[in-house]
Amino acid sequence: MINKKNLWFLTLFSLILVLSVYYITMPSELLLTGGIANEPDNKTVDVEKSEVLQALRVQADEDLMKELDSLKLILNDATKSADDKNQAFDKMKELNINKAKETELEKLVEEKLKIKAFIKIKEDQIKVIVDSSEHSTSLANSIMRLLQEEFNEKKYITVQFKG
Repeated sequence: MINKKNLWFLTLFSLILVLSVYYITMPSELLLTGGIANEPDNKTVDVEKSEVLQALRVQADEDLMKELDSLKLILNDATKSADDKNQAFDKMKELNINKAKETELEKLVEEKLKIKAFIKIKEDQIKVIVDSSEHSTSLANSIMRLLQEEFNEKKYITVQFKG
């Protein structure tokens, strides 16, 4: 026999279930745009210097996550060979080591030279984007020397000023 408590429980549970199914089956475009599809985005955004570096970090993190996700798919794929999985694992390890080194170098530049910078490492190349209105070659040389001291092998370092 169903009493009032059980009836309310079943009603609320059914409502939650229906809303969950609706949310799961909703097209992802509606979720990303806040429910209104194909509406032009007329917003303008003022970007400050430090926000440029933050935007670069966010973009780099998104790219890293995409690459890690694709490598995880290779690792979890039963049809891939052991060599493919080993290469994917080594690549994941290299990406994680590079990310940690980038963060370490950014902190080093901020501590030693008192400037904010975004650093991206790709193989033997290091790209540095500095948040500074001063565009001096002596500052760029200081950054390059400081970063090169952290590596045993020769690196190709580029410094770009934003500001």
